[in-house]
Amino acid sequence: MVDFNRRQFAMLGGITLLGTLAAGSIGACASAPEAIASNDLSMVDPELREAAGRILEMSSKGGGFSDATLQASRERGASFVRPFLPDVPVVERQVPGASGMADVTVYVVNGGGETARPAILHTHGGGHILGSAKGDVPYLQAMARELDCVVVTVEYRLAPETKYTGSVEDNYAGLLWLYRNADAIGVDRSRIALLGESAGGTHAALLAIAARDRGEVPIVLQALIYPMLDDRTGSTRSVPPFIGAIGWDAKSNGYGWTSFLGQEAGSASVPAAGVPARIADLNGLPPAFISVGALDLFVSEDIQYANRLIDSGVPTELLVVPGAFHGFDRVGAEAAVSKRFDAAKMAAFRRAF
Repeated sequence: MVDFNRRQFAMLGGITLLGTLAAGSIGACASAPEAIASNDLSMVDPELREAAGRILEMSSKGGGFSDATLQASRERGASFVRPFLPDVPVVERQVPGASGMADVTVYVVNGGGETARPAILHTHGGGHILGSAKGDVPYLQAMARELDCVVVTVEYRLAPETKYTGSVEDNYAGLLWLYRNADAIGVDRSRIALLGESAGGTHAALLAIAARDRGEVPIVLQALIYPMLDDRTGSTRSVPPFIGAIGWDAKSNGYGWTSFLGQEAGSASVPAAGVPARIADLNGLPPAFISVGALDLFVSEDIQYANRLIDSGVPTELLVVPGAFHGFDRVGAEAAVSKRFDAAKMAAFRRAF
């Protein structure tokens, strides 16, 4: 059984689960813990049950997200951020924003060197309302070291203060800076991939679409890790009670999407440009790797998006992990199922590079 402690919470970085725990939003949906408890966590992978139980216990004490409590949730989440690793260089940079927008902060991880290496443009998770690029740096340092690549992660502006148009442009500005400055930071500009977890998966998917449409930056892979792709999940599209019961629930999802879009999640007037699942044309997108747990709130929408990519002729690998909930690989990193999950992701990058 995996030992579950504060250090493993810290490993969550910007994943939405961190904010969920900060706000206690799982507990705001009373049916979720009851659905799990009634089965004694039997649907959860045995090595993840301790973590799942602790998450439910800790999250049941809060009242959920709201505009009034969001800042407190952010502050508590920031308290879990780990220090950078000492052996992989990190440089904080200010890069030009889109026309009429402020400069954007990025962290360049493992840059430099005499040989041009592949690169990953990373967008952090946090339900669109929480998390930070800085908080994910230690996780990205380890990844960059293992893949011998450069990672640039973008400190995009959060909702509800900034709606989707602003944060999408922040991330595209980071991608464009990476491409245009590839020589200076030791990057082979023909080998740039995208990576995003949870809400970062929203942004990675939207970046892949923007890169296709604008024709400025070629992308070799979009790696979408339990991505948040459809605002209708949990609002106008119901899910079984055991889906999304651990890590990120339907109520939290509605708040995150509504904050991001500036209008009610699931409504007919939602702009398709802000929601990957609402984009009509997926033709010509870069190859995709999509992975998600079978108990994750996003499992059905991720499977559907993968199916649409396949139908559009996009090379797509889909991994659905039985017994796994949202963010399971961060809180249960030593579990066998988490190691297989991570290995599949790393293998996808190695093939692309």
